[in-house]
Amino acid sequence: MTRDSSAIPAAGREQAAPPPLKPVGVRIAGTSRAVPEKRLTNFDLEKMMDTSDEWIFQRTGIRERRICDHEKGENVISLCTEALTKALADARMAPTELDQLILGTVTGETVCPSTSCRVAANVGAIGAAAFDISAACSGFVFGLNIASDMIRAGSCRTCAVIGCEVMSNILDYSDRGVSILFGDAAGCAILRATDDTTKGPIASVMHADGRRWGDLYLPHKPRDVPPGVDASKIKMHKLQMNGREVYKFAVGTFTELIFETLEKAGLAPDDIDMYICHQSNARMLESARERLGIPGEKMYMNIERYGNCSSGSVPVCLSELREQGKCRDGDLVMFVAFGAGMTWGASVWRM
Repeated sequence: MTRDSSAIPAAGREQAAPPPLKPVGVRIAGTSRAVPEKRLTNFDLEKMMDTSDEWIFQRTGIRERRICDHEKGENVISLCTEALTKALADARMAPTELDQLILGTVTGETVCPSTSCRVAANVGAIGAAAFDISAACSGFVFGLNIASDMIRAGSCRTCAVIGCEVMSNILDYSDRGVSILFGDAAGCAILRATDDTTKGPIASVMHADGRRWGDLYLPHKPRDVPPGVDASKIKMHKLQMNGREVYKFAVGTFTELIFETLEKAGLAPDDIDMYICHQSNARMLESARERLGIPGEKMYMNIERYGNCSSGSVPVCLSELREQGKCRDGDLVMFVAFGAGMTWGASVWRM
């Protein structure tokens, strides 16, 4: 007697393999940035604390940073909205074409709803998936890696990735060790699927070590303070940093991260046309560049003009490079970032 296969429970039938994913490339179709007009120079900081322009520049490479003017309505949402609007225009793309928006930030306007949802609504990207990720200075690079993987997996075809921080909201300007470093900025990249499979990430890596969270954290309640630290001496809602330990972490991680990513990509340092790195400290970046034997023109730096913009620093660099014609079609580009968490990540792209 022939048995009707339709009567066999699904769990007992041999399942057909899903069709293989069609290879797809990922291109960066548009970029832009938004920075406040207000400048906070080292000379301004001299009037606020015991410091000097020479002292700050020698140690960090920073001359000035941009700061939001809240009386003008500048905040994370306004910066993200401006950067996204201009990036969509650069990509010659309507907001309704966006499938997804990823925002890397630790200074969002609200935890619920996500800042990305409000930004998507502002530009008219109604129905696009929108979510925030919290990876501190690594936020944009993590978002870039996530978005490109999702495009290649077929989950979406267009994605906006934004990195934005308004660090001035969380800084104690009596704390010289922290406040001299940071500025406010947003940068955005529009990613699109393409039939050119040579375009997009060749290799990407992401890491975190939560054991070191107490070296860089933002407390809101006494219980947010690391064990062994007197919470009564800590200012709530202000960024706390063990500068010496964070610097040691960044120096030790930076070259290891680059070599790990290059090895995964099967490339050598000389193969990369441009290194787009998180702008944490100019002296540290210069030291790492020299150790790796990278020519100065291959490691872009704008920290002198903007300071450390956390998750905003890498996309602002990318936007400026594309605008200057220094990040061209076919170039090999490496994105590198590290931050609180501790977090660190990178990716090599064929533009």
